[in-house]
Amino acid sequence: MSALAHVFEQAGIATVGLSLVRGQAVSGRAPRMLHCQFPLGRPLGCPNDPVFQHRVLAAAFALLPRTDAPVLVDFPETIDDEADSPLSCALPPRRDASLPVAVDEAIGLRPAYERQRGRFGVTGVGRVGDADRIAGLVAMFVRIAEGAPWSHVAVEAGLDAKGIAAAGLDVRAYYEEAAVALADHVPAARQAESWFFRVTETGEVMRRAQKAIRAADGPRDAWFRLVPVGQSG
Repeated sequence: MSALAHVFEQAGIATVGLSLVRGQAVSGRAPRMLHCQFPLGRPLGCPNDPVFQHRVLAAAFALLPRTDAPVLVDFPETIDDEADSPLSCALPPRRDASLPVAVDEAIGLRPAYERQRGRFGVTGVGRVGDADRIAGLVAMFVRIAEGAPWSHVAVEAGLDAKGIAAAGLDVRAYYEEAAVALADHVPAARQAESWFFRVTETGEVMRRAQKAIRAADGPRDAWFRLVPVGQSG
């Protein structure tokens, strides 16, 4: 973004940006930048709070007349990241004891996922398939976590290394959207992610699957995006 800002400025177009990582803002030396100490992914701060969001935008636009570039100003209010506090929402009870726990769990969350999708009409699931494929993808990761050669499992599922990573993102999106429906409120940033990796059976499966692929010297494309760095412990 900083590089694009310099291009626009050279064309005579004044720019201002929002920063969530101060070190990047400093090194990028954008002409004008408002740094916001907010959780990643929420550059305007609190969701569903237009008054606060307009204050952020007003503070950013107020920097446009400045010519003493590079300008880096800190927004005076901060928002703590509650990522370390997983959502409090109940998981569905076991339905089919013949299935792996993670697969049964994913199937049980389908009603919550559908409620959330129905509210907004959009979903983050769809990189390798729709919600009907989630249980099968979870079963795939269970097999990898239990020691099946990841490349063989991937081929059987019709996926390459990047497809494995994309499947992991689909599973996460499915779970996180279901979690929001179960919690029935807008969660703090990354709380649904923390709930997935720290509370659910499938989150634990994903961590084990990532470790298994790495231990087998699998390509980075297959394992890196399966578990965020902050959730790998």
